[in-house]
Amino acid sequence: MAAEETSSTLRQRNVKAPMSQAEEDASPASNKEHIDSAGGLIQWRRHMEDVKAELLEQIQGQLSDLLEKVISESVQSYFQHSKPPANSNETEAMSRKQRLSSEQGKVFLERRSLLDELFEIDHIRTIYHIFIAMLCVFIISTVAVDFIDQGRLVLEFDLLFYAFGRFSTVVFAWLCMCSYTLVVPYKALCLWGGHYHSVRFRGGFTFVVGSLVLACQACVLGVYPIYVVVHYKLPPASSFIVILEQIRFMMKSYSFIRENVPKIMKAKLNQGEAAKLPEFSSYLYFLFCPTLIYRDAYPRNPRIRWKYVALNFAQILGCLFYGYFILVRLCIPVFTNMSKEPFSTKTMVLTLFHATLPGTFVLLLCFFAFLHCWLNAFAEMLRFADRMFYKDWWNSTSFANYYRTWNVVVHDWLYSYAYKDFLWLCGGRFRGAAMLLVFITSAVVHEYVLTLCLGYFYPVMFCLFAICGGVFNFALNDKRKGAVWNVLMWTCLFIGQGIQMCLYCQEWYAQIHCPAKEKGFWEFITPRSWSCRL
Repeated sequence: MAAEETSSTLRQRNVKAPMSQAEEDASPASNKEHIDSAGGLIQWRRHMEDVKAELLEQIQGQLSDLLEKVISESVQSYFQHSKPPANSNETEAMSRKQRLSSEQGKVFLERRSLLDELFEIDHIRTIYHIFIAMLCVFIISTVAVDFIDQGRLVLEFDLLFYAFGRFSTVVFAWLCMCSYTLVVPYKALCLWGGHYHSVRFRGGFTFVVGSLVLACQACVLGVYPIYVVVHYKLPPASSFIVILEQIRFMMKSYSFIRENVPKIMKAKLNQGEAAKLPEFSSYLYFLFCPTLIYRDAYPRNPRIRWKYVALNFAQILGCLFYGYFILVRLCIPVFTNMSKEPFSTKTMVLTLFHATLPGTFVLLLCFFAFLHCWLNAFAEMLRFADRMFYKDWWNSTSFANYYRTWNVVVHDWLYSYAYKDFLWLCGGRFRGAAMLLVFITSAVVHEYVLTLCLGYFYPVMFCLFAICGGVFNFALNDKRKGAVWNVLMWTCLFIGQGIQMCLYCQEWYAQIHCPAKEKGFWEFITPRSWSCRL
């Protein structure tokens, strides 16, 4: 048997020998075919990778919206089926009440920021590189102008030093506001919650404690920051820090009280049992985590990526220098001497469209520096897992969607405590009035910030936000779909930023060239740029 297998193997080798000789003769042609097929395979693989990236990008947005819709519907469905109503009238009343007052509100999930996910795609990453290249161009042009004009490199950055002047005063004011917010609202809630179920006159007790807290809020978080900004004449960037922190502490303390008071009032306690109060550690974490909606616990990441934190702070610093070069190269040379020239419609229109580019740059820099880098840096240091601080507002085809997705952190607060509470008070009616209330409130706060930080009253932001923004919000609603509406949204955004940049810069230099002769109410609210001609 072994001999037969050996002879069979020898015969197979003898047959294969001439075939291998023929293959060697045809090797150049076969190698060429292999090379061609390998090249085609590589091209096909690259094509499939591009298709994969596009599919993932499209599916990601749709899946995120779908999951959010499923979560909200599941929460509503749970409350609808938890207690069956007695009749149809109760069904309608309970369903309305459950939609308005029994919803769980914002659901925090573990998710990354949208730009972090998009930057993993090479095509999107290239856009980021383009902006860095533009910053390099600004730096090179500034260095070239310095060598041409001065014969040397001038790195003074006097504008940045001026904008962040009196920083020690800013730190002291922030420490005062932070210490107050850390102690008073929490202690007041514990005092009220610990005695609410044991006192005889609960309404009177609640009114007294609430009035005292409201008075303290008005003095420390209301009057004191305004006094610091006005009395010490803080420059714009320092004023922005104080005023924005004032608003943040007020919104956080309100959310903390608003979320816990109903829980304590609805708690059913046995004899001698104390109400369950929030822990101080939860409140302390809430004060610094990047959200304005209080919860006793949030989803947390297992570890801190310190390289990611350092990268975000480095990008914030880069955005500051980016903004500096934009103002120095594109704005200051245009608006410095504008008040000295005779007014004409042509000059005004040309200046407005000239300001469109720097205005749009400033908008994008503020978005990237604050809503992405700053919030993600603090979220990473605190291991805060829900990083949805914004959505894909750049894909909006309506201003209604743009306002919802531009700043999700503030939108969640306005939706939870302004829009929903107004609807709850009105029994679910007047949704248009509730939306208008949110617009007016947001516009007033924006104008309040700009007035105190710039040092003059010029309601450009209020008019664009409350009037034009309100009209666009109702006219360009979510029913508008398609690329044309996205182009229209961006066009209106560009023009709006150009108007703000142009008019605010004109008023800034008019305040310098034509200071007020008398200090009064009418002199403060009358724009100086309307009459300042040198």
